[in-house]
Amino acid sequence: MAKQTKVSLIVQGTTVNILSKNQTEYISLTDIAKYRNENEPFSIINNWMRSRSTISFIGLWESLNNENFKPIEFDRFKTEAGDNYFVLYWQIWRV
Repeated sequence: MAKQTKVSLIVQGTTVNILSKNQTEYISLTDIAKYRNENEPFSIINNWMRSRSTISFIGLWESLNNENFKPIEFDRFKTEAGDNYFVLYWQIWRV
Protein backbone atom coordinates (compact mmCIF):
# COMPACT_ATOMS: atom_id res chain seq x y z
CA MET A 1 0.00 0.00 0.00
CA ALA A 2 1.30 3.44 -0.95
CA LYS A 3 2.25 5.78 1.85
CA GLN A 4 0.15 8.92 1.85
CA THR A 5 0.76 12.00 3.99
CA LYS A 6 -1.00 15.33 4.24
CA VAL A 7 0.63 18.59 5.28
CA SER A 8 -1.14 21.89 5.87
CA LEU A 9 0.65 25.19 5.34
CA ILE A 10 -0.56 28.66 6.26
CA VAL A 11 0.12 30.95 3.28
CA GLN A 12 -0.87 34.61 3.64
CA GLY A 13 -3.48 33.60 6.22
CA THR A 14 -4.98 30.80 4.10
CA THR A 15 -4.57 27.09 4.88
CA VAL A 16 -3.21 25.21 1.86
CA ASN A 17 -3.14 21.41 1.96
CA ILE A 18 -0.47 19.34 0.26
CA LEU A 19 -0.93 15.61 -0.23
CA SER A 20 2.11 13.40 -0.78
CA LYS A 21 1.59 9.99 -2.36
CA ASN A 22 4.20 7.75 -3.98
CA GLN A 23 6.85 10.48 -3.77
CA THR A 24 4.59 12.89 -5.69
CA GLU A 25 3.08 16.00 -4.13
CA TYR A 26 -0.35 17.40 -4.95
CA ILE A 27 -1.30 20.91 -3.88
CA SER A 28 -4.94 21.88 -3.41
CA LEU A 29 -5.98 24.45 -6.01
CA THR A 30 -9.25 24.88 -4.13
CA ASP A 31 -7.34 25.95 -1.03
CA ILE A 32 -5.29 28.43 -3.07
CA ALA A 33 -8.46 29.83 -4.67
CA LYS A 34 -9.95 30.38 -1.20
CA TYR A 35 -7.44 33.21 -0.78
CA ARG A 36 -9.42 35.21 -3.38
CA ASN A 37 -12.93 33.93 -2.61
CA GLU A 38 -13.39 31.90 0.56
CA ASN A 39 -17.07 31.13 -0.07
CA GLU A 40 -16.92 30.23 -3.77
CA PRO A 41 -13.39 29.08 -4.69
CA PHE A 42 -14.83 27.14 -7.64
CA SER A 43 -15.53 30.49 -9.37
CA ILE A 44 -11.84 31.36 -9.24
CA ILE A 45 -10.86 27.93 -10.58
CA ASN A 46 -13.47 28.12 -13.36
CA ASN A 47 -12.08 31.46 -14.54
CA TRP A 48 -8.51 30.19 -14.29
CA MET A 49 -9.40 27.10 -16.37
CA ARG A 50 -10.73 29.34 -19.17
CA SER A 51 -7.57 31.34 -19.80
CA ARG A 52 -5.37 30.69 -22.82
CA SER A 53 -2.18 30.68 -20.75
CA THR A 54 -3.58 28.03 -18.39
CA ILE A 55 -4.68 25.83 -21.29
CA SER A 56 -1.26 26.19 -22.93
CA PHE A 57 0.48 25.27 -19.67
CA ILE A 58 -1.72 22.21 -19.13
CA GLY A 59 -1.19 21.11 -22.74
CA LEU A 60 2.58 21.40 -22.41
CA TRP A 61 2.57 19.51 -19.11
CA GLU A 62 0.38 16.75 -20.57
CA SER A 63 2.56 16.40 -23.69
CA LEU A 64 5.64 15.95 -21.50
CA ASN A 65 4.11 13.70 -18.82
CA ASN A 66 1.18 11.82 -20.33
CA GLU A 67 1.93 9.13 -22.89
CA ASN A 68 -1.81 8.96 -23.69
CA PHE A 69 -2.11 12.70 -24.39
CA LYS A 70 -4.31 13.42 -27.42
CA PRO A 71 -2.94 16.54 -29.15
CA ILE A 72 -5.74 16.66 -31.74
CA GLU A 73 -8.43 16.84 -29.04
CA PHE A 74 -6.28 19.38 -27.20
CA ASP A 75 -6.23 21.70 -30.23
CA ARG A 76 -9.98 22.31 -29.80
CA PHE A 77 -9.46 23.45 -26.20
CA LYS A 78 -6.55 25.66 -27.20
CA THR A 79 -8.52 27.29 -30.02
CA GLU A 80 -11.60 28.01 -27.88
CA ALA A 81 -9.78 29.06 -24.68
CA GLY A 82 -10.49 32.63 -23.61
CA ASP A 83 -13.78 32.92 -25.53
CA ASN A 84 -16.81 33.90 -23.45
CA TYR A 85 -18.62 30.63 -24.14
CA PHE A 86 -15.63 28.42 -23.34
CA VAL A 87 -15.81 26.36 -20.15
CA LEU A 88 -13.36 23.66 -19.13
CA TYR A 89 -13.62 21.37 -16.14
CA TRP A 90 -11.85 18.14 -15.30
CA GLN A 91 -14.55 15.84 -16.74
CA ILE A 92 -14.09 17.44 -20.17
CA TRP A 93 -10.29 17.50 -19.93
CA ARG A 94 -10.07 13.76 -19.30
CA VAL A 95 -10.83 12.77 -22.91
